[in-house]
Amino acid sequence: QVQLAESGGRLVQAGGSLRLSCAASGRTFSTYAMGWFRQAPGKEREVVAAINWSGDTTYYRDSVKGRFSISLDNIKNTLALQMNSLKPEDTAVYYCALKYGDWSPTYLRYDYWGQGTQVTVSS
Repeated sequence: QVQLAESGGRLVQAGGSLRLSCAASGRTFSTYAMGWFRQAPGKEREVVAAINWSGDTTYYRDSVKGRFSISLDNIKNTLALQMNSLKPEDTAVYYCALKYGDWSPTYLRYDYWGQGTQVTVSS
């Protein structure tokens, strides 16, 4: 069983930066992927960024490319999301998730989820 716990979400002004962290505990296998997803009120959960266990493959949704950066420390079992130049449309609950095997942009393919952390970007 894997437990995930996000932290770092808060209220920030547009143009500001935040760093989200996700601590993973429990048993993990050698080949896995992790991702950051977000869900705004009334909208479907969407992938923000994903990374495979070795860190050599990353994915970003178009709207965050050049602004967000995902990283994985698989010794400390910590996933991070550095978010710069934040926009009001980035406002959402952000979740980290883990799946075994290769990364996927589809949230339904992820096996474990954190509780989420609220990011609010004011204009």
